Parts: sequence; C-alpha cells; structure tokens
Amino acid sequence: MGLKKNILYSGFLTTSLYIFHFITYPYVSRVLGVTNVGICNYVQSIVQYFTYISMLGITSLGVREIAKAKGDARRLHETFSQLFTLNIGFTIFALTLYVVLIETLPALIPYRRLLYIGATQILFTAFAVEWLFTGLEDFKYITIRTTLVRSAYVISIFLFVKEQSDYTLYFLIYSLMIIATGVINWQYRRRFVRYSFQPLGTLKPYVKPLVFLGSQFILTSMYTTFNTMFLGMACGDTEVGYYTTATKIEQIILALYASVTLVIMPRISALIEEQKEEEIVRMLKKSFNLLFAFAFPCGIFSEFFAPEMVWLIAGPGFEGAILPMRIIMPLLLLIGIEQVLVIQILTPSRADRQVFINAALGATCSVVLNFLVVPRMMSVGSAISWVICELVVFSSALYFVRKINREYTSFGDMLRHVVWFAPLCLLLWGCYWLDFVPWLSFGVGLVVTAGYTHVALRYGIRNKAYEDILGMIKKKLHLGGRGSAER
Repeated sequence: MGLKKNILYSGFLTTSLYIFHFITYPYVSRVLGVTNVGICNYVQSIVQYFTYISMLGITSLGVREIAKAKGDARRLHETFSQLFTLNIGFTIFALTLYVVLIETLPALIPYRRLLYIGATQILFTAFAVEWLFTGLEDFKYITIRTTLVRSAYVISIFLFVKEQSDYTLYFLIYSLMIIATGVINWQYRRRFVRYSFQPLGTLKPYVKPLVFLGSQFILTSMYTTFNTMFLGMACGDTEVGYYTTATKIEQIILALYASVTLVIMPRISALIEEQKEEEIVRMLKKSFNLLFAFAFPCGIFSEFFAPEMVWLIAGPGFEGAILPMRIIMPLLLLIGIEQVLVIQILTPSRADRQVFINAALGATCSVVLNFLVVPRMMSVGSAISWVICELVVFSSALYFVRKINREYTSFGDMLRHVVWFAPLCLLLWGCYWLDFVPWLSFGVGLVVTAGYTHVALRYGIRNKAYEDILGMIKKKLHLGGRGSAER
C-alpha cells in the first residue's frame, strides 16, 4: 500500500478517535464529575506505567524489525515469534510486580478493585501485537478494527454510564475495549505470521536494543504518566481531574500528527537500510511541514480560547484545568518536533543509546521538579514540570540528530511559519472585543483561524505538505463526482 494511502488511513483513524473523544469525554466528565474522573485517570496512569514495563521497547523495535523482514516469509515468522516471546516474558514479570504492589502498598488499597480490572489491559496489550501491523504497513486493517471497537465502546458508555457512582463501570468498559483489541488482533495476525516458541539463544540479539528502547519508554513515562501518579499521591483526585483534562485536550490534538509519524517511521527505517539520504531528507521535510501546518494554528487558538475549550470538553467544575492547559499547549509544537527527531530519525538509525540518554535526562528532570514544584502548585506545577522536561528532551534529541546529519534538522521552514502566524495572534486578540455576546468570540475566532490558516499555508508559506493534502482531497472529490455522474 502506498505512503499516501497509509497517511489517509492513519489520518482518518486519528480523526475518528478525535471525534470519539469529543463525543465521550464531555459526557463522562459531566456525569462522573471532576473527582471520579481523577480517580479513573489516576488508576489508568498506574496501569499505563506497568504496560510500559510489559511492552518495554517492543513498540519501536517491533516496527523496525518487522519492516525489515516483511519481504522474507521465513524471516518474518521467526522475527515475530522471537519478539513476541520476549514480550510475553516481560508481561509476566510486569503483572507479577503489579499484583505485589497492589497487595502491599497501603496507598493503593482504596483503588484495588479498579487496579485489578486494569490488570487485564496489561495482559491483552501484549496480544494486540500492534507493532506487527504497523511494521507491515497494514493501516487499512488498523483503521477498520479500531473504528469498530471504538464505536462499540462509545455506545456502551452512553448505554451504561448514567451517574457518578458508575466510574467503576466506565473503567471496566475501557478495559474491555483493550481486551477486544487483543483478541481480534491475535486472530487476524494468522494471515501473516504463525507463532512458535523460540529457543532463548535466538532472542539474544534483541535483548540489548529492547532494554535500551524499553528503558526509554519507562523513563519517558516519568514525565508523562509519573506526573499524574505523583500528583494523585501528593494532591488528591480532584487535582488529577484538572491536570488530566488539560492534558487530554493537548493529547487529542497531538494525536493527529502522531498518526503521520507512525506511518512514516517504517518507511524511513527501510530508506536508512538502503542509505537513500536524499529521500530521507525529503520525507523529514514533509513531516515537519505537516507538523507546522496544524501545530501553529491549533496552539494559538487554544491559548486564546482555553476557557471555552475546557467547558466544551469537560463542562462546569473543571475551571481548574484552564491555566494548566494554557501552560501545556506549546507542547503541541515541541513534542511534535521530538517525535520526528526520536521516532523518525534516532530510532530507525538504531541510535538506541542516544534515545536512552534522552529519556534518562527527562526522567531525572521530572522527578526533581515533581518533588520541588507539585506539592505547592498542584496541577499547575505538574504542567510546568512537564513543559520543562520536554524542553530538556528536545534539546538533547536535537543535539544527537545533528551529530548524525545536520541536513535532517533545517528549521528555516519553522521560522517562516512563525512569521506568517504571528498576525493570527493579533486577529484572535481582536475577537475578544466581541465577548459581550456569549460564545460569539469563540465562533468568530474559529472561522478566522481556519480562514487565515488556509491563506497563510496555501498562498504565503506555500506549505508543500498542505498543498499535497488539498490535492488529494480535490482528486478524491473529482473522482467521486465523476463516478456519480457516470452512474
């Protein structure tokens, strides 16, 4: 399947997830309330932390190795079996440690029921083998399956979650979605690979990169998942509700770009193997332009209209999420660039040691800042801590990438976007003069942002990635219209 089709499938998938979040989260936050949302997100952060341990570096390593082996059936079967054997071993270890902590830590006793439900997520995430389908670039299947499973999840939320006390049921439904994904994926993978237990000696080549990449994921969680865990322990469930609402909005927007990153990563892995430097630079330029095309308008709009966005997403009672959201929003650009540097360049280049150092710096920064800032500033402190950690990680990743090839990180295009989008700040500030009519400024600001973004990208900056997307849409519409006429 071609790269453009993969990007369209992945883009459709992420857009649908975006819609699902906007359908369910406003409903859930209003029904459960800020404290119960905080409880579910606190428990989910613990589950996610142990999922990182169980998966270790299989997400990145699996995509990379499957992408290299997919032309050879025998090698593909062996590679999959070896990686899955390692994955199951680490999953058993993670689940054992998880249960021991649930039974021994007094702080976790109030959440024991939810934590045991969450254990199913850790187990079935291993059987989902998402890295196999990403490495094979089977994004059509990933899109169809995820859309169907998520649709069932959304319907279940509206059918069964009716009052504040239903937060356990809400968490159970989310876990059942993970279980369903694991079961469906494990059956579907039979079309491509079979599983056979591998001798321990054959696993040795993967252990070192798996440990490096896995450590990176675990350390990275120190300034993402750990923030939520520490905030819950230090400040309570309500502050977690504020912080996770702010991060939820940022993560929903950033997920649009992450879908493109996952599509491009296996393709760049193959190009690095073939040493096609010019093609690599071209694809990285496209990645950066896609990022700039949505990060600048979305980030600027979100800074001005954070109160309205928090109300739309979470409803009344979540006003404490507004300031953390405004602090976090610059991460749209920062994390987007990091994804290019780490996922599209360092990981395919097998710079596992550099990726590990990156994550270690971020984790160290996170632990220090959380203990210093969060007990006094609560959810705002967590937001500040996250932004500073990402700045440290960005600086480190940029240093390592420029040592590989300075042509990979030409930021001239970013400067052009900064210059062209600066006037949008003035235009949105002017929209506040319309604030005497409720929500009028928000609606006008949305229209102004969309219109200005199109003009700036199409006629001012001439963003090639944006022009390609417009071209594909026009082509689809033209073909669709012609097909209807013929019928």
